Amino acid sequence: MKFERISAEPGIMGGVPCIRGTRIPVASILGYMAAGMTQAEIRADFPRLSAEDLQEALRYAAAAVSERELPYRESA
Repeated sequence: MKFERISAEPGIMGGVPCIRGTRIPVASILGYMAAGMTQAEIRADFPRLSAEDLQEALRYAAAAVSERELPYRESA
């Protein structure tokens, strides 16, 4: 799967995946969505982001979790 809107460069934000041309980590966007923010609210807080950027962040997350085993611990 190709991601044109996401980049990970060692010298920018420690190499974490970000929306290309920004220092906004994909993980932050996903965290906002998980916390219940709408795409409109996220875009209002980060005007440089487009709807396509947010959609690609979701596609990236789906690809990431399908390609590797994630650590899981049951709650006590």
